[in-house]
Amino acid sequence: MGRGGVLLLLVAVLFAPRVHAQSLVTAHCAGACPQGPGTAANQVIVRAAYTLSNNPITKFADWIAYSVHADNFGPSRTRSWKADPDLPETATLEPDDYRGANAALKTDRGHQAPLASFAGLETWATTNYLSNITPQASDLNQGPWVALETAVRDLAKTTGGAVHVITGPLYERAMTPLPGADEPHVVPSGYFKIVAIGGGRAAAAFIVDQTLERRADFCLSTVDLPEVEHRARLHVFPGREDIGNAGDVLAGLGC
Repeated sequence: MGRGGVLLLLVAVLFAPRVHAQSLVTAHCAGACPQGPGTAANQVIVRAAYTLSNNPITKFADWIAYSVHADNFGPSRTRSWKADPDLPETATLEPDDYRGANAALKTDRGHQAPLASFAGLETWATTNYLSNITPQASDLNQGPWVALETAVRDLAKTTGGAVHVITGPLYERAMTPLPGADEPHVVPSGYFKIVAIGGGRAAAAFIVDQTLERRADFCLSTVDLPEVEHRARLHVFPGREDIGNAGDVLAGLGC
């Protein structure tokens, strides 16, 4: 299938009729996990570090949920990339698919659930599975994205409890594919990240574009939760209508 065909298929999936699926509940999601009309064909994987919903069309997870707790922090770990062993070869990328991407596109292998937040777990290496990775612009990955991840870990240290995060890609314009990939895929144009405290008592939402500059302040990327749901075509907290004001979370993140 050519690139145009992949994009058309993705549009068809994203705007398919809304379906009512049985709720998936995991500790990572602070209740029911996200649902959306385009996720019915996805494969959901629950691991010690995270829960993800892998999209076989894009080859990336539509959403990844994880909880950040200071008890899981640990020493620096290596980045040894591997294809996800629990996904079919046709549904995810392999390490060789990223060959030449940094030189050609200034693109990194960007973690969705960050390695540093789970370095103390025995299963830390699962964060290096490519189902947890997307092609992320180097300036974004090494700038505001890592700054937000660091702020989340600092918040977890401060609160002494779990900080829940739901993150995922956005596909709002065509992006150049990975030059070394031998299978069709769709590179994200941006990302969303939702940070919640108190088991979902309050949550703050962010949307960042792949073009965001390295020195950009992630605090300027805050949006309302409904905007994330609209643009990602997801119901992030199914069955929850009591999500509180973002102010407490933003203050804890230094915004």
